[in-house]
Amino acid sequence: MAEREEVPGPQSEDLQLKSLLKNYISLIGLALAVVALANIVFLFLIDIFGNRPSPYIGILAYMIMPGFLIFGLFLVPLGLWVERSRRRRGRPELPAYPRLDLNNPSQRSTVAFFLAFVVLFVVLSAVGSYRGYEYTDSTQFCGQLCHTVMHPEFTAHQASPHARVRCVDCHVGAGAGWYVRSKLSGTRQVFKTALGTFPRPIETPVANLRPAPETCEQCHWPKKFWGAQLKVINHFGSDEKNTPRQLRLLIKTGGGDPGAGLSGGIHWHMNINNEITYSSDPKRQVIPYVKLKNRTTGQVTEYYAADAKPDEIGRMQSKVMDCVDCHNRPTHIYVPPDRSVDQALTAHRINPTLPYAKSQSVQILTADYKTTDEAVKAIAADFPKFYQEKYPDVYNSRQKDIKDAVSELQRIFRTTRFPEMKVDWRTHPDNVGHFYVPGCFRCHDGNHSSKDGKTITKDCNVCHTVLSQEEGGVPVMGSSAGINFKHPIDLGDMTAVNCSDCHNGGVGP
Repeated sequence: MAEREEVPGPQSEDLQLKSLLKNYISLIGLALAVVALANIVFLFLIDIFGNRPSPYIGILAYMIMPGFLIFGLFLVPLGLWVERSRRRRGRPELPAYPRLDLNNPSQRSTVAFFLAFVVLFVVLSAVGSYRGYEYTDSTQFCGQLCHTVMHPEFTAHQASPHARVRCVDCHVGAGAGWYVRSKLSGTRQVFKTALGTFPRPIETPVANLRPAPETCEQCHWPKKFWGAQLKVINHFGSDEKNTPRQLRLLIKTGGGDPGAGLSGGIHWHMNINNEITYSSDPKRQVIPYVKLKNRTTGQVTEYYAADAKPDEIGRMQSKVMDCVDCHNRPTHIYVPPDRSVDQALTAHRINPTLPYAKSQSVQILTADYKTTDEAVKAIAADFPKFYQEKYPDVYNSRQKDIKDAVSELQRIFRTTRFPEMKVDWRTHPDNVGHFYVPGCFRCHDGNHSSKDGKTITKDCNVCHTVLSQEEGGVPVMGSSAGINFKHPIDLGDMTAVNCSDCHNGGVGP
């Protein structure tokens, strides 16, 4: 007797997957997923094989397109559920849930395909998630994605000693806890960027920055700081001859660990044998109170500025001193025009024999401009104009030197001043040293005293030794013991003034 062929009934036809897929929601989801997947593959190949891929490729490939892919895949089962519910409203006899029968070849193939797809999707998701995580940790993501906002920081980072150090290594550090905190903070910053409500300039210091021992000290080892370093400072006068003046200093780097060497010098502050706590204004430029604790003996000494008010100190932020209280611009350094031009003259990127090259360069770089383009055009016009009007012979005979100087000044402006974000050396003072801003003199001003009569010293020789300097154009050499610093202009009692009282980084006295 011949076997009777089983004809599928209406119920199985209505509930077949191919039939249920015939709905707009699932079809849109499938189309969206296919387009998103194709874009992910295409952008991934560009990211892998491109010479200099755009930072926007990363966010498209690893963040935006995967989102569309997942959304599209979510729409497919949603459409199936909606379509099944719609059919059941007209056919109550249809079962509420799908029936799984692995003895049915069609269903068995469907289940096998689904499981293979799930495994493939999980693997691709894992790879994509890692690439996405890796991309969000990249310098390009931090510095170039929000171009207007982070342009000053990214540009300064590329020109800094830490150019090969990723942003996250300092701003986030190791561990999941700070990674999550940084991404939550970043979400808030994304909204501010999208709405255009971010501050100009970006506010500093960063209030929630991870403590320096957990970031800086992973590379820089305070216990190994000791000895001294030679520093050569080349300075040019603002006169017609751009008179050079060189100062050679022995910087007493020192250290705070008696076991590693002589305990003293600048890194005596590094909280190894001594712990320093201070109170300051939000910008950390005014410090009326300092507390010193000797970790060996437990002795505590408190220093108050001469004009300190206890009630104001109580309302101020209190902080244990660490690396960034002095090295507050370790990477994002906005070099003052005075120093930038000195460096350019030293390297002959600006010819020091051009009359008044120093004063004209600093004056042009210090002027206020609304945009970078405006500044670039003004530099190209104003610098040659000075020689055309005041030194026509120089203008006619030294066009190359003048053009080279213009190019260098434009480069300096582009890398140190950012009018669109209102960023320059004045908005972000560098506290290393004390030439253009109080820096060290925030505490070492000779005016911070304790109740028992101790005073935080202002003695120059505590931190550095002058080995040689030029006086009247004549080099004066000293021994290893050093010589007394002599200012080109007689200022009388040097301890009564600070360098930054006159030198502001721009057009000077």
